[in-house]
Amino acid sequence: MGTLYIVPTPIGNLEDITLRALRVLREVALIAAEDTRTSGVLLKHYEITTPTTSYHEHNKLGKLDAIFDALAAGDVALISDAGTPGISDPGYELINAAIERGHRVEPLPGANAVIPALVGSGLPTDSFIYAGFLPKKASAKRDFFKSIADETRTLIVYESPHRLVDTLALLAELLPDRPICVAREISKRFEDFQRGTASEVHDYYAENPPRGEITLLIGGAVVADDLPWDEERVRVALQARLDAGESHSSAAKAVAAQSGWKKRVVYALVTDG
Repeated sequence: MGTLYIVPTPIGNLEDITLRALRVLREVALIAAEDTRTSGVLLKHYEITTPTTSYHEHNKLGKLDAIFDALAAGDVALISDAGTPGISDPGYELINAAIERGHRVEPLPGANAVIPALVGSGLPTDSFIYAGFLPKKASAKRDFFKSIADETRTLIVYESPHRLVDTLALLAELLPDRPICVAREISKRFEDFQRGTASEVHDYYAENPPRGEITLLIGGAVVADDLPWDEERVRVALQARLDAGESHSSAAKAVAAQSGWKKRVVYALVTDG
């Protein structure tokens, strides 16, 4: 009985793939790929000649029998166009069915946009929520943001570049004081992080229309009992934002919103060292 390998693939830079992933892709009997044309670029780059079959959102249920026929005879690797299969990509149904039928399912660690965006955002990383893609309709999106208004953990979502400016305007209305970060094109040539309040980042993208893959991160609500922060905590948070490239004003405003301090007092910490 074959093993189903869940193999992450690069989200941009083709070097972001593990040696183990390359070995597995060479050794399995079949690769189930979200788009064989897209995956073909990666496989050709690494001179991998393993047979492929398509497995995507529109054929995923109809392809199960064919993939399990292959698993009966050997191992199969599941890959998506980019990143980790099953994370906002096809894969859940196949993985679940493989488990139910008694196949070994072996997930490999590897590339995704969530973790690089989080650690590069300057927002708290000790506890966070990943909520996938935001709703497309404005009313549903508004309801979603209202539902997480009291959430204290960092929130991570994906958003379309075509809807980002409107989403930021909505955030500026509903959660005006939250620090946010837009991580764009992670691991690609034009990778970019924009940090600040929703209104500040909105104004930037209103002038510079976004393109490419967008990961949006929203700082959690501050618990009232945790305010105000002591000076050391303010200085550490402030320095982290300055080290990440934020302007003095933007960093001071974001830390003030988090800490319960007045912006002018936080800004004074920047200038007095």
